[in-house]
Amino acid sequence: MNDDRHGRSAGEGNVVPVPPAPSERPKPSRESHRGLDWFIFFLADVQTGFGPFIAVYLTTQKWTQVEIGFVLSIGGIIGLLGQMPGGAVVDAARSERLVAGLAVATIGCAALAYALWPIFPVVTAAAILHALASCVLGPAIAAISLGLVGPFAIGERLGRNARFASLGNGSAAALMGASGYLLSSQSVFFVTFFLTIPTLLALARIRGQEINVAQAHGALSEDGDDTKAADKEATSVLHLLRQRPLLIFAGGVLLFQLANAAMLPLMAGVVTTRSAQWAPVLIAACIIVPQAIVALTSPSVGRKAQAWGRRPLLLLAFAALAIRGLLFAVVRDPYVLVLVQVFDGITAAVLSVMVPLIVADVAYGSGHFNLAQGIVGTATGIGASLSTVLAGYISDIFGSSVAFIGLAGIAALGLTLIWAFMPETRRTEV
Repeated sequence: MNDDRHGRSAGEGNVVPVPPAPSERPKPSRESHRGLDWFIFFLADVQTGFGPFIAVYLTTQKWTQVEIGFVLSIGGIIGLLGQMPGGAVVDAARSERLVAGLAVATIGCAALAYALWPIFPVVTAAAILHALASCVLGPAIAAISLGLVGPFAIGERLGRNARFASLGNGSAAALMGASGYLLSSQSVFFVTFFLTIPTLLALARIRGQEINVAQAHGALSEDGDDTKAADKEATSVLHLLRQRPLLIFAGGVLLFQLANAAMLPLMAGVVTTRSAQWAPVLIAACIIVPQAIVALTSPSVGRKAQAWGRRPLLLLAFAALAIRGLLFAVVRDPYVLVLVQVFDGITAAVLSVMVPLIVADVAYGSGHFNLAQGIVGTATGIGASLSTVLAGYISDIFGSSVAFIGLAGIAALGLTLIWAFMPETRRTEV
């Protein structure tokens, strides 16, 4: 074995081979990079159509709030339970592009079903299909990215992914808001359906032969001698589940979402009570500010993650979340609250890159990168689901300021967990 091609597996004492440096591997074409950029952009557009617009549209169709809540809950439960199976499906696939394409087509059909047949059984089936398709799309994008650029360049590629996703979210919110206002709430779902066409065209621009399938699954490369070093134990699911860094990181992400998910909804309620007339504008600004920061800074986050390591940036995200919670507790001016959302932009920029990046570090060599993403995705869903319930309960009994302080305390607990137990997972050439 050549010593210069070996590195340590995150959190483990054994030495495992790492792939050749980027300079030794053929670089993906500009066309593939651009295709992935625009696929993520248009996919964010498509997914935006299934946000709050569903509740608005179904209300105009004379649905009761109970029926709307049931459909939204079904989608949320399926989305949570499907995280790990979705990752496993992507790991088992020989073409991540095919999986992604089928998922996008499924979402387009679900949007068309919402628009044309807004009856309970059809909408319920569409919500389930949309949730199932979404469970494979996140892992598929990360897998395509990793398969294209490899583990040494994945940080910058993930930062680029986050930028285009943020730009897509912002443009889609404006487009669909305008469509709903000028035409009808039903038109949002027709727009969503037609946006699947450029999404699939962008996906087709990614050259399949440039995606290293084994690398996309977090396995050792099929192109060299590395596969000889991968034994059955290292590639077993049980071995992956025993990786302490993965479990610690999943626990940290759960705490992060437990603290983060309820902050904006809770703050929106506070803004509404303090300045009802300007509440819609202020809340929109609170959403746009973080998206702008993500679009501007996420590629830099990917580069700094390789230069500085993962832990410093991860600690920065948790610290920014804790500060944001404390400021929400003490700031009274609703306009200053918009400025506080800068901290949300910092956490969003860091986490959008760090989650798949650290999972790629930890799962390297296992062949189960996407299953590992599903594990962390499940932790994300659990934390987000519990957050709004917990914060709402505390706010009703003790007031919003106490709720914000409690959320900040949870963020501080997550910060402590990462600082005390999470190892550095960055891979470097020896």
